[in-house]
Amino acid sequence: MRIGLPPRRVVPGDDLALRWSNRFSLTHRILAVNVFALVMLAGVVVYLDSFRDRLLEERSAKVMTSTRLMAETVGAAIGRGERNLSGVTVSLGEVTGARVRLFDASGRLAADSWQAGPPTFELRDPATQPWRKHAARFLDAVIEFFAAAEPYPAYAEPDLVRRDAWPEAVAARQGKAGIVQRRAADGTVIISAAAPVSGSNWVLLTTSDTRDVTRVVREERLNSFLIFLGVLALTLALSLFLARTIVRPLRRLAIAAQRVKLGRAREVTVPRLPKRRDEIGMLARALSDMTLAVRQRTDAVEAFAADVSHELKNPLASLRGAVESMDMVKDPALQAQLLDVIRDDVLRIDRLITDIAEVSRLDAELERTRFERIDMGQLLAALVAQVERSGLPRGVQLAYARPEPGSACVMGDGSRLAQLARNLIDNAVSFSPDHGVVRLVVQPAGDRIVVRVDDDGPGIPPENIADIFKRFYSERPDGESFGKHSGLGLAIVAAVARAHDGTIEVVNRNEDGRITGARFTVSVPAA
Repeated sequence: MRIGLPPRRVVPGDDLALRWSNRFSLTHRILAVNVFALVMLAGVVVYLDSFRDRLLEERSAKVMTSTRLMAETVGAAIGRGERNLSGVTVSLGEVTGARVRLFDASGRLAADSWQAGPPTFELRDPATQPWRKHAARFLDAVIEFFAAAEPYPAYAEPDLVRRDAWPEAVAARQGKAGIVQRRAADGTVIISAAAPVSGSNWVLLTTSDTRDVTRVVREERLNSFLIFLGVLALTLALSLFLARTIVRPLRRLAIAAQRVKLGRAREVTVPRLPKRRDEIGMLARALSDMTLAVRQRTDAVEAFAADVSHELKNPLASLRGAVESMDMVKDPALQAQLLDVIRDDVLRIDRLITDIAEVSRLDAELERTRFERIDMGQLLAALVAQVERSGLPRGVQLAYARPEPGSACVMGDGSRLAQLARNLIDNAVSFSPDHGVVRLVVQPAGDRIVVRVDDDGPGIPPENIADIFKRFYSERPDGESFGKHSGLGLAIVAAVARAHDGTIEVVNRNEDGRITGARFTVSVPAA
């Protein structure tokens, strides 16, 4: 038996959920994305420190090689009996740009190129340098701190110049590689290398500065730092711009939505942001439209509740008066009349409650229902047959112009569309004269389907045409007893038509300047 994992429940919006960043605001996320580029740029600046270390390693290798070559040269001069060793060290120093010192077998200084000739480089005093150099050294220290660079020992000339004062010279005397990097007071790295002189126990010591390496690295650091400052300013400006154009309107929309939630819809103006064509503008307009719809629906509910209470008061007052009069009236005929009044009022209240419940659940049902393809021709044919089987009052007849099968199809709720047509037919029948004809037409009109109902009644007063689709409005024909209609039939027709993206119109039919009846026209999009 195969056992599988239970299906994962899909929650709407789960694909938009944030796993770990939901604790941060949108402003912080915008800054984080932009600062990431800055971190990468800062990494480039720190990388220059390792670049300098590689340059110094290459320079140290060259200095060590040249020191060994100079030691061999001096060894050859000693072997030839050369006595002017100071001149040899001066010549070597001028060629290599280093300070060349020669120590004899006892460790004393035998020759110094700077004593016999001019210096080949300069050790500068930081106190005499401008502020730019101090800033450069401070920047070097900061970068080296973050890069965790190894500190260099300080460079200083010994008080007594002997071989033993230089560890690299002692190492060379013992046959080991002798090279040390030190930092001068002005921040320049000084490379000291020592090599044994061939054919003797003497040691040659060279001292070279790396000012050119320091200059190149500082220039690259300065350029990178200026770029870093520029990118930082641009990133902060961009972040503030994004925060202003994204976070600020979203916050305003959230505050407005919260105020609407607290029931302050009337005093809240949701910004529509008409000049924005992006998603935030779409969201603002959608929220504004939604708030307006909620406000209209609330107004409609309040008005409906007021109308319901008003409509129920009349039959209740009549019922109460009839009940109170029963004890005082002894005439059987009058008591029968009061019972008829009570019966009519009870039926009227029952009819009102039934129609009110129908109207109350109409919108909710139409929002939840799934529309299907409906052939209006067949639907109205079945409805007409049902009405005729039930019988029509006062000899009224129905005339139905049925369209071709399948030519008048719409997407909708069949039961509600049938209710729409039935209410229009009942309204037309009630206003038709004795032996009148109610004409029912269904036909396609372009991309819409038109349902038209004509009657031979007195028509509608022009001043009342705008009111007949309002709830509880009732303009009844002469001779009909009061209270047989709740005034909700045409309101239901209008609600069903709107739910199907349709329209409804009413006009008076005229013939030779005389009103010959009313015409109701419902237009619904074709399937």
